[in-house]
Amino acid sequence: MIKNDHVIKIYYRDVDQMGIVYYSRYLEYFEEARTELLVSLGLDVPSIEKEGVKLPVVTSHCDYKKGARLEEELRIETFIDKTPKATLLINYKISNNSSGEINVTGYTKHAFIDNESHPIRVPNFIKDKLAKYF
Repeated sequence: MIKNDHVIKIYYRDVDQMGIVYYSRYLEYFEEARTELLVSLGLDVPSIEKEGVKLPVVTSHCDYKKGARLEEELRIETFIDKTPKATLLINYKISNNSSGEINVTGYTKHAFIDNESHPIRVPNFIKDKLAKYF
């Protein structure tokens, strides 16, 4: 399994009138943590795209457990638990960094496409980076 933790702080821009993180912000948190996970593997987005590969989100899912609030710190655990075949599945767990209480769980599924948006197999340079974990 591949795992990375990323900590963020909730700012005023993140919350709604009730002082709770607006639901769509969690998908942005997923993206931020996913980027950090890929960087930790030596697969930063500009390098991937330089190879002619893109990883669009084709499915996203979020289960909301408890609303996070202004000024809280959240820990985003991001993990890949299986070798990608046709798609890459990335899982997320967002919890309060102090209490450990879970706020959100979810996942994103990514296709592998070329610069003309045609589906492609998992490129070897990505397979090679992930192979040592599985």
